Amino acid sequence: MPIEIKELHIKINVSGDSGQPRSGGSNEESSKEKIIEACVEQVMEILSKKEER
Repeated sequence: MPIEIKELHIKINVSGDSGQPRSGGSNEESSKEKIIEACVEQVMEILSKKEER
């Protein structure tokens, strides 16, 4: 059964760096993992709501 996505909400925060170097590494990876987990949770909620109907 194909899933059709009718709406996509994207939120971002933009701030000035003022010349400070970014610290990458595991901190950046953990934030990506948190975003992925949140997306998976939302998709699973949508699927469960569709099954209830």
